[in-house]
Amino acid sequence: MSQVTVEHILDLIDQLSDPDRELLQRQLAARAEAEWRREAEDARRQAKARGIDQAAIDAAIRKRR
Repeated sequence: MSQVTVEHILDLIDQLSDPDRELLQRQLAARAEAEWRREAEDARRQAKARGIDQAAIDAAIRKRR
């Protein structure tokens, strides 16, 4: 995405009414939350496949301190 495209999108956002801007913010937050959940689940699967559980994480943290 080019800088011009980003600037155009920001200009469009500036033109939104307050209710529409709030709706946009809620939808963007929901997308970010969904992405975070997908990434967290992927990290859990990878950790499980490597035999890393919460006890191993806690032990590594204690050792590091």
